[in-house]
Amino acid sequence: MAANEQQEPLTGPVPGLRRRVWCRGCRRLLTDPESVRRRWGPECDPDTRNGHERHDVDQDPIPGL
Repeated sequence: MAANEQQEPLTGPVPGLRRRVWCRGCRRLLTDPESVRRRWGPECDPDTRNGHERHDVDQDPIPGL
């Protein structure tokens, strides 16, 4: 092999393709850029300051409790 002929590494990412990232909690494939950055899906993220909106429901108390 000549000095100017070098093999390309096989471990690097393929150019033009996005890398796949799975949620740390439920192991689902993440697509949202913020979720990919944090590696947590919106349902599994332990930090509530992540920018995902919470939906709280007002409920009447259960009778007898």
